[in-house]
Amino acid sequence: MITPPYLQSGDKIAIVSPAKKIAAERIENAVNIFESWGLRVITGKNVLAKANYFAGTDNERAADLQEMLDDDEIKAIICARGGYGTLRIIDKLDFTRFTKMPKWVVGFSDITVLHSHIARNYGIESIHAPMPLDYPENKNDSVEALRKLLFGEEVNYEFESQSASRTGKAEAEMVGGNLSVLYSLTGSVSSIDTDKKILFIEEVGENMYHFDRMIWNLRRSGKFTNLEGLIVGHVSSMKDNKDATAFNKTPEQIINEAVRDYDFPVCFGFPAGHDKRNLAFIHGRRVNLIVEEAKSFVYPFRSGNAVKQKGLLKNLASISLMIIGFFLIIYLIYSLVIKFIT
Repeated sequence: MITPPYLQSGDKIAIVSPAKKIAAERIENAVNIFESWGLRVITGKNVLAKANYFAGTDNERAADLQEMLDDDEIKAIICARGGYGTLRIIDKLDFTRFTKMPKWVVGFSDITVLHSHIARNYGIESIHAPMPLDYPENKNDSVEALRKLLFGEEVNYEFESQSASRTGKAEAEMVGGNLSVLYSLTGSVSSIDTDKKILFIEEVGENMYHFDRMIWNLRRSGKFTNLEGLIVGHVSSMKDNKDATAFNKTPEQIINEAVRDYDFPVCFGFPAGHDKRNLAFIHGRRVNLIVEEAKSFVYPFRSGNAVKQKGLLKNLASISLMIIGFFLIIYLIYSLVIKFIT
């Protein structure tokens, strides 16, 4: 995967609304947060537009996003919120300039459309992270994790394993997002590529029978076939019938039933998705996944070569200091001899 340049103080970023409409105070709060990081912030012309459910018409939303994709001064594009609407404009976008000058695309939920499309078609990393709709007025660890990733700082996640998890280890690129959106992309040029990947999924507000349908769609469409690992984030506010037609299965039971014929690790409880704690991760970044009985870990992949290179650099630095020290001693001895002679 291609990594866009990390941000530096003074860089310019943009906020756009590719999906549902958003209130002005949420944008203002986000601008204040980004400016406190030393960034310059602009907003799309239609960021506060309203067209029934959407933040403007399809053409208006697409035009805003296209402008930011093409502007080389913009180093990151922050999507204001999810909901629905990105699917309607994805085919209107031209990524030609973006592929030549990659930049960070940030968001989650409906923005899964962009993450999946960009990763599959252009091999460029993006950031699955909370959006201005959900930013608190005071800093929390979810927004702080986004800041760290944007500025190139490493994040490592450790959290309690759930009893339904399946232990194991995996090293692969982490991709995915909202399950409903992934389901909507099936069979399209934006469909998520899970071959030799770690898949992340999260969901909110769905009926249990439909959740089951979407999980089995992943299985039937081959998304589990060559999967290295499965990470399940927040699955919240789910619904079930209260009568004889109740589905009577938990999300964990549904998932484990669908993946029972595969041996990859399954990690429940990763704190990302539609909940107050929504930790950011780089979509397409190679990670280590470790699922143990008590704890689970997700952190950037560290190869043996990387460790060796660090050790080599450390050794070279030590040798350089020794050489410098040796010549300093020679110089001091020489100076003393000259002073004694004269």
